[in-house]
Amino acid sequence: MAKTLPKVPVVIVGMGWAGGIIASELTKQGIKVVGLERGKKRSTEDYYLVHDELRYALRYELMQDLSKETLTFRNNSKQTALPMRSLGSFLIGEGLGGAGVHWNGQTFRFLPYDFEIRSKTVERYGQSKIPQGMTLQDWGVTYDELEPYYDKFEKIAGISGEKEQNPMVGKRANPFPTPPMKKSPILKMFEDASKKLGYHPYMMPSANLSEPYKNPDGIERAQCQYCGYCERFGCEYGAKADAVVTVLPVAEKTGNLEVRYYANVTKVLYDGKKATGVVYVDTQSGEEFQQPADIVVLASYVFNNVRLLLQSKIGKAYDPSSGQGAVGKNYCYQAQAGKAVGFYDDREFNTYMGAGALGMEFDDFNGDNFDHSNLNFLHGGGIRISQTGLRPIQNNTVPKGTPKWGAEFKKQSLKYVNRYLTVGSQGASLPWQQHYLDLDPTYKDAYGNPLIRLTFDFEEQDRQLVKFMAEKAGEVMKEMKPTHMEVSGELGPYSIVPYQSTHNTGGAIMGADPGTSVVNSYLQAWDAENLFVVGASAFPHNSGYNPTGTVGALSYRAAEGIAKYAKQPGMLV
Repeated sequence: MAKTLPKVPVVIVGMGWAGGIIASELTKQGIKVVGLERGKKRSTEDYYLVHDELRYALRYELMQDLSKETLTFRNNSKQTALPMRSLGSFLIGEGLGGAGVHWNGQTFRFLPYDFEIRSKTVERYGQSKIPQGMTLQDWGVTYDELEPYYDKFEKIAGISGEKEQNPMVGKRANPFPTPPMKKSPILKMFEDASKKLGYHPYMMPSANLSEPYKNPDGIERAQCQYCGYCERFGCEYGAKADAVVTVLPVAEKTGNLEVRYYANVTKVLYDGKKATGVVYVDTQSGEEFQQPADIVVLASYVFNNVRLLLQSKIGKAYDPSSGQGAVGKNYCYQAQAGKAVGFYDDREFNTYMGAGALGMEFDDFNGDNFDHSNLNFLHGGGIRISQTGLRPIQNNTVPKGTPKWGAEFKKQSLKYVNRYLTVGSQGASLPWQQHYLDLDPTYKDAYGNPLIRLTFDFEEQDRQLVKFMAEKAGEVMKEMKPTHMEVSGELGPYSIVPYQSTHNTGGAIMGADPGTSVVNSYLQAWDAENLFVVGASAFPHNSGYNPTGTVGALSYRAAEGIAKYAKQPGMLV
């Protein structure tokens, strides 16, 4: 039987970026917060020996233990979903800081078009442009309304970027708080080629600090060393912003935050009108606890936020056959397959060095920055080159036709190890009626609770978008004058096996209509006014950018809403 603990003002489930930001903002105002983190405590000192590709990149030291909890997957509802038994298509983090620890640090804002995507699409092209079955909807908040929260997140994280306003994205109230990362010869080649074609390249906004920085909360951090160990690794310098080195120390310093580790939340307690607390299991002792709270915040990863809502029977579960219900609706991923690889027989590059957000991009084909009248897809993506650091085990790109093993493979691997560059794309993923999350009727986790079930496949929209982006990437690569090049624009059925992107979104989406969304623009649940569901689970679709900047902005807006609610309960919208 679960032991009931004393009631607390606020309990937060998950202590990554979203949970850390909310904890920081509330505790600064004197509000007592309990944070429940199912993983272990982590700090910068844990990464002093982090340059171990085998341990972190291939054996996933920082990721979730799938033997305890995973998800099931199928491409469509006629298939039987099966458990994901090894990490592949995406990497689910665990431990203090969550996925924010092992990210690259690429920190974009979504476009103004994204937040009003349905209205703007209909306004420009008419209702018929939206295909049947595409469940496109506005977010219930505009870019202008969210801009101050983007600004705040960027200042706290110390985002590095160009001073000049990029003409292809939303207007900024202030420049980036730190200057852009160093422009390597590889990036200069991309910049020159893109400009020659008439595009508008810019340095990728980076959470890897370009110079030492002290943020508005007084947190000081060192600059990036360009070691190339960002994605799948923690940063031993603290130069890559994450919750552990930015917002959590501020919350801890107030004395108002208590973090409990190895605390796996299994249910939100709900009386039909409000959340009254959570139930969690201490994964080390096996003990079960009830933690009553005045305000409950779900700030775990996308899949867990949705699973907890469904397990706790909060909100109406989405029914893909009728389109009714919202919990589990609008799961989206990312379309990243379009790319061009150039091989250089006469030139070598220092591609083993880099940083997770060292790169350039242009947005001329992102969002609705270009005319879609004669195209059979909506939205678009960024065309980019990045120099994240090619570590030795996983990176051995060779020309097509090279044997997969043997002497010739070794010869070509050695020849091209520092002689190839990739111009890629990151395309938007738009929602469809048949893509959703629900509870698996068969498979359960180590604690006897149903696994979340993912039903998803790429659509013709994604294939046409990837083909288009690959052609554009190929044009840029051609201008970069490789000895020979290969363009890849084919997109097959979605497979959960090969790594593609950890940018999962949706399932507890925001909006202005309780009938088609789970939370309002403060991420306050329509069905429980003291429950806030924070993170990329709130995205009604996924844009052609990395999501963390928008997660950060929405978290600051949610924190503001929670603080208001703590003083005066009621619906905020």
